[in-house]
Amino acid sequence: MDERGPGEGRGHRGRGRPRVRRMIGDGGAFRCFGPLCGWPDEVVLLLPEEIEALRLVDLAGFEQEEAAIALGISRKTLWRDLHEARKKVADALVHGKTIQIVGCGRRRGERCPGDE
Repeated sequence: MDERGPGEGRGHRGRGRPRVRRMIGDGGAFRCFGPLCGWPDEVVLLLPEEIEALRLVDLAGFEQEEAAIALGISRKTLWRDLHEARKKVADALVHGKTIQIVGCGRRRGERCPGDE
């Protein structure tokens, strides 16, 4: 009997199609962010593509269609990334969690303060 669970096998890491590689520009100054008071135990991880979706739509003012084209993905995929990013940021703000960007500072050899 096959012991794999649903969505496992065939080279996929979950259900559906594999993730499309996004065309993310310069990562900018990716950092970790957290509340100033207390020592939060929980961390919210944001993916670089979620940060880029937030940047393009919420900061640069792109329409979702324009942002999707810039990232080389479908509008539906952009919407999903944007929705997840906004949900994670809201969770961190409301519940006092640290926001950590996946890959934070690694390209520049920096260390996150939380790693010390």
